[in-house]
Amino acid sequence: MSQPIKLIATAAMGLESIVKNEIKQLGYENIQTENGRVMFDADLAGIARSNLWLRTADRVKLLMDEFNAYSFEELFEQTKALPWEEWISKEGFIHVVGKSHKSKLYSVPDCQSIVKKAIVSRLQEAYSLTSRLEETGARYKVEVAILKDKVTLSLDTSGSGLHKRGYRIGQGEAPLKETLAAALIQLTNWTPDDPFVDPFTGSGTIPIEAALIGQNIAPGFNREFQAEEWDSIPSTVWEQALEEAEDLANYDQPLDITGSDISHQSIEIAKHNAMEAGLADLINWKQMQAKDFMPKSEKGYLIGNPPYGERLGEKETVEQIYQDLGHIMSSYPKWSVYIMTSYQDFEKQYGQKATKKRKLFNGFIQTNYYQYFGKK
Repeated sequence: MSQPIKLIATAAMGLESIVKNEIKQLGYENIQTENGRVMFDADLAGIARSNLWLRTADRVKLLMDEFNAYSFEELFEQTKALPWEEWISKEGFIHVVGKSHKSKLYSVPDCQSIVKKAIVSRLQEAYSLTSRLEETGARYKVEVAILKDKVTLSLDTSGSGLHKRGYRIGQGEAPLKETLAAALIQLTNWTPDDPFVDPFTGSGTIPIEAALIGQNIAPGFNREFQAEEWDSIPSTVWEQALEEAEDLANYDQPLDITGSDISHQSIEIAKHNAMEAGLADLINWKQMQAKDFMPKSEKGYLIGNPPYGERLGEKETVEQIYQDLGHIMSSYPKWSVYIMTSYQDFEKQYGQKATKKRKLFNGFIQTNYYQYFGKK
């Protein structure tokens, strides 16, 4: 399997360009960006490295092929023509998931069933089996995605979504996905030498992601991936990728990161999560209201995901929070402030027009990321 392979990093809407940058930094080329996914050329090591390092992607899939299919027969034959035996072991457990949009083959259960039959048929021939497959071994999740009659067949290498870093043992009411938290940080010019504050920290996700970025710790370092079980990828590939991650981590980098929240319970959860991530001593946690925040340095970065005021009776409280924050930060013009909220009149309440605005989705909620650049 020395020949190049194609990988797909899936991404939440609006984060594709950030995922593309991360892939570039890993040294991969021929990167194509589409809605919700970024495709790139890699090698076997790329499966391990991209799973370990991509902070803002949802998962990494191995592209088997793309082709047009207008009948079940075409779908079967073209699926069967692919070298599944190069990836799936004789005992492999094959689980097919699917989706179809604006295509002649619109019945997803039928498409899944046909793809599974085609793969099984191919493996039986490849492994000279007369009986059915045992399917007692490693798990292989195959996705058949059909869009306007174009079929994309891929194997999921990640398993659990990449936002599951392995450190979150507790979470608040509306937890921010780790991948989105990392994106919020990467959309700023923050460097590990700058003070960093999140005054609405909830379960601590933004400061924890900042600490991981600050010390260049691979976000997937503490977890396992589906493809680690595959015989087709030698264990040395994973060992080398982990070794590289260990070598590149800068555990000596001093950090000035603070996470605060009005809720005592949230701060306790955040402390536990930071401890689980191995970052207990790197982040300062404080229970306090946002209106009591006082920057200790002339310049720094404030990044927050405050309440949006979408619940009944919350609007006035939230407006007050935004007003208080704007009032405080107006005395610190060299601080850069980044706030994500779905509240439409944020700038009016904050008292200043943002330098830049970016549309982002927090789950299914459309938000704006208001960016105020500090004076140089």
